Amino acid sequence: TGRKAYESTEIRSTKADTKQTDELRADIVRTIDDGRAVVANIAGTATDTDGNTHSFEGGHYISVIGYRDGGKTVTIGDSANPDTASYRMSVDNLADWIATRGYTS
Repeated sequence: TGRKAYESTEIRSTKADTKQTDELRADIVRTIDDGRAVVANIAGTATDTDGNTHSFEGGHYISVIGYRDGGKTVTIGDSANPDTASYRMSVDNLADWIATRGYTS
């Protein structure tokens, strides 16, 4: 990016706690409002707001490209499947999906 715009944050536990989820929400809002995306390293299975599951047991990278409701719901950009290249998810589900890994914002 030509500047020190991104910083990594780990969620080391197997499930994100309230503080970690709140920090992720704040980081997403700040980063998106700055015109950038959040890159998340996820593993396991998570459910989006339409009830569809997304499973990457071996791990995968996704981008958080938008938010609504003050960051309670996020928009995911996912290169794994063109049929589901974009979907929405609660930030709570996203935080747990990131757990044991991390994200950059």
